[in-house]
Amino acid sequence: MHDHLLTLNAGSSSIKYALFTRDGARLVSGGQIDGIGVAQGTSPTPARTHDDALAEVLAGLRAQGIRVGAVGHRIVHGGEHFVQPMRIDDALVAQIDALIPLAPLHQPHNVAGVRAARAAFAGVPQVACFDTAFHAAQPELNRRFALPQALFDAGVRRYGFHGLSYESILTQLQASDPVRARGRVVIAHLGNGASMCALHGGRSIATTMSFSPLDGLPMGTRCGRLDPAVVLHLIQQQGRSADEVAQLLFRESGLRGLSGISSDMRELEASAAPAAQMAIAYFVEHVLREFAGMAAALRGIDTLVFTGGIGENAAALRERIVAGAAWMRPFDVQVLHTDEESVIARHTAALA
Repeated sequence: MHDHLLTLNAGSSSIKYALFTRDGARLVSGGQIDGIGVAQGTSPTPARTHDDALAEVLAGLRAQGIRVGAVGHRIVHGGEHFVQPMRIDDALVAQIDALIPLAPLHQPHNVAGVRAARAAFAGVPQVACFDTAFHAAQPELNRRFALPQALFDAGVRRYGFHGLSYESILTQLQASDPVRARGRVVIAHLGNGASMCALHGGRSIATTMSFSPLDGLPMGTRCGRLDPAVVLHLIQQQGRSADEVAQLLFRESGLRGLSGISSDMRELEASAAPAAQMAIAYFVEHVLREFAGMAAALRGIDTLVFTGGIGENAAALRERIVAGAAWMRPFDVQVLHTDEESVIARHTAALA
């Protein structure tokens, strides 16, 4: 009998994997491969790719003789149709593949993980868990751009992301303090990818990312909120191609672009370079601005939760954010570890 449930979570620069009991209730083991796509110093060795990392994970499982009875996948973009976890078949793979242009840093690796796992574990049920699904019940007012109705109907809308992380934090809040969990909560998922979500009554009301994971907060290599005319200027006046602009905005901006040093907050905090300190200050400033926007969507704030690699580990940065938001106090501040893998495992067990 196959006795393990495997989860695969491919981020923009990492792959997390975990083995659970078949019912998804208990974590057996897990791991993470970081630094994908990041060259090490001046080494001529090419950076490890997502495909390399995924092959390493699957080979390790085979070498240990681990039996897998179900696989759950994090899929960043579900478009307008996928608003709940889905069993994976050929048609679904094609549909999530078609969404790659909306999340080019993540979706290709999500799809690659699905294909590799289906090949490695033929006949085993597999489930797609969508980051966008958590936000699907937002009020229509908060899912729209100020664009014509026809474009909204065609799928040009605010989707929101990091939904599995927000679901994890909400589940923890509901377990520890159900009354507070139903209140006005802002969750700050701060990491290489960063966003914030406003929740009330245990549901997403508004979030900072929108049509793609490029919007909102500045991130490791992504610019965050940007005047759309900048894109037009780069194409029309500077003669850059659409691909060149995409490369700039998704991979060469954010903390890396601002500092000229690194996309890693740990390296920036350890650096005395003025550009590194400026990048940190820019990040803090825009977290504060987006925090105020989320609180405005809720018409107040009861609880702020920090999570994600930066949110959980950068204590000095958290202190700067809380101090900068003192004018909105009083509100409770918590730091919680996000556990997307357990959310994926729970959904996978329920469907598989």
